[in-house]
Amino acid sequence: MDGKHSFDVRIWTTRVYAGKSTTTYYVRWKVAAQPYQEGFRTSALADSFRSELVSAARSGEAFSTETGRPVSAERREEDPTLWYEFACSYVDMKWPAAAGKSRMGIAETLATVTPALVRKSEGWRPDAELLRRALYTWSFNSRARSGGQAPEEFARVLRWLETNTRPVRDLADPDVARAVVAAISKKLDGRPAAASTRQRKRAVVYNALEYAVERKLMDTNPLAAIRARNHRPVEQVDRRVVVNPEQAARLLAAVGKQGESGKRLVAFFALMYYAALRPAEAANLPDSALQLPTEGWGWGELFLPGSAPTTGAAWSDSGRRRDERGLKHRAREAIRVVPSPPPLTSLLRTHLQEFGTNSRGRLFGATRAADGDLSDSVYGRVWASARAAALTSAEAASPLARRPYDLRHAAVSTWLNAGVAPTQVAEWAGHSVAVLLRVYAKCIAGQEEAARNRVALALGLQ
Repeated sequence: MDGKHSFDVRIWTTRVYAGKSTTTYYVRWKVAAQPYQEGFRTSALADSFRSELVSAARSGEAFSTETGRPVSAERREEDPTLWYEFACSYVDMKWPAAAGKSRMGIAETLATVTPALVRKSEGWRPDAELLRRALYTWSFNSRARSGGQAPEEFARVLRWLETNTRPVRDLADPDVARAVVAAISKKLDGRPAAASTRQRKRAVVYNALEYAVERKLMDTNPLAAIRARNHRPVEQVDRRVVVNPEQAARLLAAVGKQGESGKRLVAFFALMYYAALRPAEAANLPDSALQLPTEGWGWGELFLPGSAPTTGAAWSDSGRRRDERGLKHRAREAIRVVPSPPPLTSLLRTHLQEFGTNSRGRLFGATRAADGDLSDSVYGRVWASARAAALTSAEAASPLARRPYDLRHAAVSTWLNAGVAPTQVAEWAGHSVAVLLRVYAKCIAGQEEAARNRVALALGLQ
């Protein structure tokens, strides 16, 4: 060797020093004749560091006689990739295969954690709102960043980011990693974020750090050593949101009275109530997916080809408001077959007779543009107005059918309460049986009283 490196490495067991207030775990090793040790706050971190040394030694890697570190670790320290550069590269790696919603989620998460990874420095610092906007709309949107020069309002912010974020390797420091965890645990106003939001954002950060390990910017993923607080997201449907058939009929009738937009959307909401379609599935439904009886009051079938969740033109592959994707939890080419009961069949036939389809063959679209996509805000306003008109004051003040999506919950609950086998309900709804029974198996409004009456009868109370 050149005298600065050696293959003569010995690694000893970890030594534990219990102080009055803290315990330190020392990893000890020797390169040639020179002993080294490194202290850690937890045994997990010490074990991880020691494993890296052992792995490098076993693979025949040379160690520095000056620092005691493997050559690969020295290279990482000589070339500290900054977080901002790395985060942009992670976005570019994920972008091609990610759905629009996933792209938005990645950008939102990285825009949340990046301010926590800014170095402390004197001088100018961008306003928090401007910084977030630059990160979300430009830095972490591959299409925007590859399209040319950044907007003038972001130019100074981006120059500042290029030199003022921490090296990725700083995340190996537990305090830095915990600052990231703290960032994803709060809303912009400082209040605690919902459990589902924390879980989703932590998954994005964890995956990004796995990519850092893959690129050998870090030795291990630091989030693996930080235990998440056990806040489980609410998974069960609140039974108070689920309408019964009479309430559903009132709501659909009220939708049809909400002007021209309402008339065009009766069948849209009916698809959610009678066939348990997700809004993004109903918005993407072409007339070719319908197999309806030519006449009379009968059953039909829907052959769902895919979904089109709203992402915005900036995040979709097509540059449209909605990003066409495969069905949720299924292969891109898979379809889902759902029965169309007679009331839905009638409404669909009426819709086709009165409004036809748009230029792209979809049953629902923008009112003014021949090939435009249905807007969430449009059907949301129609639903809010119809709900206020159809429900009693007590019902309107309750969570009952507060969101259009609650009609899907009502459909699944109706099927289950009708005695349809859970396996069949799961197939129609596009879920696994386990998810179905955990999330959707709720009684429709009014069923609980009947159930109590049956119990009372069994107990001889009636």
